[in-house]
Amino acid sequence: MQSHQIVNTGAIDRQEGFVVATNSLANLGFSSPPAPEAAALRVAELVRLQKFAQRITSTLDLEELVPRIVDEVAASLGCVEINLYLRDSEQDEFILVGVHGCTVYHRGHHLKKGVGMVGHVAVTGKMHYAPDVARDPYYVACEPDTRSEVAIPLQREGDLVGVFTASHCELNAFCPDQLRLLQGLCAHVAVAVHNARRFNDERQQRERMSREAEEARSIQQALLPRSSPLIPGFSVSGLSVPAGSVGGDWYDFIPLRDGCWGLVLADVSGKGTAAALLMSATRGMLRSLAQTGSGPAEVLTRLNNMMIEDFPSGRFVTMVYAELDPSSRILRIANAGHLAPLLVEPRGHRWINHEHGLPLGISASKFSETEVTLGEHSRIAFYSDGITEADIDSGEEYGPERLLAQMQSPDVTLDGLLADVMKFANGKGLRDDATVILVRARGLEPGSSKNA
Repeated sequence: MQSHQIVNTGAIDRQEGFVVATNSLANLGFSSPPAPEAAALRVAELVRLQKFAQRITSTLDLEELVPRIVDEVAASLGCVEINLYLRDSEQDEFILVGVHGCTVYHRGHHLKKGVGMVGHVAVTGKMHYAPDVARDPYYVACEPDTRSEVAIPLQREGDLVGVFTASHCELNAFCPDQLRLLQGLCAHVAVAVHNARRFNDERQQRERMSREAEEARSIQQALLPRSSPLIPGFSVSGLSVPAGSVGGDWYDFIPLRDGCWGLVLADVSGKGTAAALLMSATRGMLRSLAQTGSGPAEVLTRLNNMMIEDFPSGRFVTMVYAELDPSSRILRIANAGHLAPLLVEPRGHRWINHEHGLPLGISASKFSETEVTLGEHSRIAFYSDGITEADIDSGEEYGPERLLAQMQSPDVTLDGLLADVMKFANGKGLRDDATVILVRARGLEPGSSKNA
């Protein structure tokens, strides 16, 4: 935390989301001009407490802050007992978090509003001083040596943070000057506690988000194939590079009957754990429906109907699903609002567009199906928009033409394609997840035929 010049009594300054008390302890003054010797002692005390105020507002660790407050104040003022209660806003009660010299109550002790001097101050929001505790109606006996006690509210912008108490073994041990000093100090304590609590809450939130991201990453990694399938006459591989810690893309290879294979590439809306769970559910339903042997279009139709019924509103999935029969070399493809696959053959190339097919989970939809025969040395790519929409600072995108140029190389590989995308982005990084499935048809073996 940056240092702040202390300029106005009772003022509050904001810095980087935290509140910094700017009460000048030196401006609290004295009730009457003291003698020179007494003035020197008061100045020394002021300086000591001022430095203490700076020290406590410099830490954001509540576990370190609280003992420092109670121990150093007790040492500075010679108090018998120092207690620091913080308010539990959910239970609307006060918890003893810092204690020095008390043998009756320990950390964790709970106190209701209206009970004792602490409870009284919590209700009134004002300091309460008992110069003689034996005559005070709110004092609850604790240490036998206690003769006087003060309870001061810890307030930040009108909100009660907690209550600070200091007890002494002498009657009327706290003069008006010391009471004002303690009030000024408590303003700093309130701010320090508020900042430490806020920092702790934000740290816990970051840790929780990190755990959730790790859980989502584990789910996502478990959904991706561990290896490429071995399909006679074909080389099939997939690769996915998330733009963040957890991506929304997913691909899969599904073994079907009679040596056929289902190939799927999908982009789930959203990120994080929610997207990972949606991805997991979609994968499970698709793998079950793919075994029916009804064909890609019918599989997407049934999957879409299930998602409309069961999935939250506003969630959807784009998907291209294909079934490859290696014996006939026929690939049947259906598309649910995803980018058109790119087919490259020795005689040319084409983008395989479909007439029907909305993203899954939005509304009832028809899905058209396209059949492609993969001849020798042909190759086809399923890909996500993280490939074609990778851009540079000028806004220029990688685009389908650069993808085509890579695919036209007979030696194209997924690693080479992704490297070319990253090179184009020139260190800017991926804006979205980049996922590709590459299917390459090898040459026919001697004695075989296309329709064998």
